[in-house]
Amino acid sequence: MSAGPLAGRRVLVTRPREQASTLAESIRGAGGEAILFPAIEIEPLADLRPFYRAADRLKEFDLAIFVSPTAVRMALGLLPGRTFPPVAAVGAGSKRELERRGFTGVIHPQGEADSEALLALPEFGEVAGKGIVVFRGEGGRELLGETLTARGARVEYAECYRRARPAVSATEPAWARNAVDAVTVSSSEGLANLDAMLRPWRRDWLQESPLFVSHARVAAEAARLGAREAIVSGPGDAETARALIAYFRAAK
Repeated sequence: MSAGPLAGRRVLVTRPREQASTLAESIRGAGGEAILFPAIEIEPLADLRPFYRAADRLKEFDLAIFVSPTAVRMALGLLPGRTFPPVAAVGAGSKRELERRGFTGVIHPQGEADSEALLALPEFGEVAGKGIVVFRGEGGRELLGETLTARGARVEYAECYRRARPAVSATEPAWARNAVDAVTVSSSEGLANLDAMLRPWRRDWLQESPLFVSHARVAAEAARLGAREAIVSGPGDAETARALIAYFRAAK
């Protein structure tokens, strides 16, 4: 058996497949078994014309906001070589993704990675008359745009991908025949998808294992669905890995 604080522990990683490797490697590095079971798939949009209607006018905006690392990757992949206005990121993951691509001076909140934390920054207190473009996936929370609009900004969305629930085989996956020791969930949408995907085989899965979630909103939704235990670990892979290690060390 592998040595380490997660030795013998089976952890379900439900991030989109493109984003799961860092957390999975951290779990394996701590001696655990990472089981990849994406609860969200990232797909390209069939029609990118609305995206380009906003993105082709970057010079008209005073600020560009990226809501997630996926938004950074997808938007910049579609806009190679473009000049951007000053940029902001909802969380540290998006900030790191922007910095990897050469952006500096990224505006971002410390600690919490959500729209509320970004909106509380001084830079967003006086935005009347400013043009702000928000790069995001199709749909999603409207708080950011609605609040900035109420403060007098001109806000446009540049949606550059869509999220979808993965198709699930009619046959129960091998890993699901035995309970896992922990489940990691990064969003309320991912939790809802996972619940729909697992209930045909494991109706009481929320009672079987602790959930490690990204935000208090996700924990509240997990409680509403009947989860036995939801631990708010934080939004990043490093925070999730630390929370898993601390939990299972304390359990010994």
